[in-house]
Amino acid sequence: MSTTPTPASSTATGIVITRATLAELDLVAPLFDAYRVFYAQPSDPARARAFIGERLQHGQSVVLLARDHDGRAAGFTQLYPLYSSVRTLKLWILNDLYVDAQARRGGVASALLAAAADFARDDGAARLELETAHDNHAAQALYRARGWTTCDDSLRFQLALAPA
Repeated sequence: MSTTPTPASSTATGIVITRATLAELDLVAPLFDAYRVFYAQPSDPARARAFIGERLQHGQSVVLLARDHDGRAAGFTQLYPLYSSVRTLKLWILNDLYVDAQARRGGVASALLAAAADFARDDGAARLELETAHDNHAAQALYRARGWTTCDDSLRFQLALAPA
C-alpha cells in the first residue's frame, strides 16, 4: 500500500482533506454508517466502526477525510487498490464517497474527488474507477462535471458468494 501523503486541498472553501489514520476512526465511522444507510442498509454503528477500523489497521484501503473550516468531519472517500493483469497497470477503485447532509453543496464532494485523483496519480495509477447506482443522478452529474466518463469497454458481472 502506498504511503503517499495526501496534501490538504480546497483551502479556498475552507475544506481540508487528509488521509485518515486509525486515530480518526471515530470521525470516519459515523460517516461510513450514514453512507451505508444512504444505500438502504440498516444503521449499525458498531459494524461500520469495525469495518473501517479493519481497513485502516491493515492498510487495506485509503480513506480520505474532509473536514470543514471548524475541523468537523464533513465527508470521506474510500479507495481500494486494483491491478489489471491484461494492461499490467495499477488502478484504484473509488468505492465509497459520502458527504454529511449539513455539508452538502459546499464543494466537499468535488474536493474529495480531486484529492482521490491526486492520490491515485501520485501513486502511479493509470486510472481511478467508480460505480454508482443507476438512479443516483446527482452523483452522476457531479462525476461528469469533474471529468469522469462512463466505461463502455466491458460488461460487469457478479457472483454472490454470501448473503449481503
